[in-house]
Amino acid sequence: MKPFTPFKSTLAPLPINNIDTDQIIPARFLKTTSKEGLDKSLFCDWRYNADGSDNPNFILNTPRAKKAKILLAGDNFGCGSSREHAPWALTQFGFRAVISTSFADIFRGNALKNSLVPIIVPHAVHERLFALPEDAEIAVDLASQSIQFPDGQRVEFPIDSFSKTCLLEGVDELGWIIKQDPDIAAYESRRVQAFDTRSLQ
Repeated sequence: MKPFTPFKSTLAPLPINNIDTDQIIPARFLKTTSKEGLDKSLFCDWRYNADGSDNPNFILNTPRAKKAKILLAGDNFGCGSSREHAPWALTQFGFRAVISTSFADIFRGNALKNSLVPIIVPHAVHERLFALPEDAEIAVDLASQSIQFPDGQRVEFPIDSFSKTCLLEGVDELGWIIKQDPDIAAYESRRVQAFDTRSLQ
């Protein structure tokens, strides 16, 4: 993982509520353990026609979406079954953040572990984002936990401190533990010394 840095991007709007993980990445694509190529299967059943051709009316097939790093989704994004392939497919497509009014807990956890920031905003802010012109850019700053509108207005979003630290440092949970190795070694040394002292008494 790379450290998560501030960025600006246009939005890819997908104003559909209750998008579940089987819509994000259908179950038939879960056989792979590689992230490579999953971007081709993202929203597959909406994105392609029955003959395999692109559905021109779906947002991911538009020039607007191809350059966007932020998916602006409807309410309750990522509900349904647990599958890490969902954030894999989204990040492989190029998304670095998803904005919604709410996320399913399991999806949110999987996203945070895969350098995809789930940004929760109030309904009024959500509506304003959908009303922005196509070329409007939103700034995302994880350090300050905020997004910024083109007019300068900032809106803060919640994130737990551990996930924020891991994203900013570019490490997963195991990587974070490895970075604590000197402190762990020092603790274990003190513990052994304390045990040896007690055993001599």
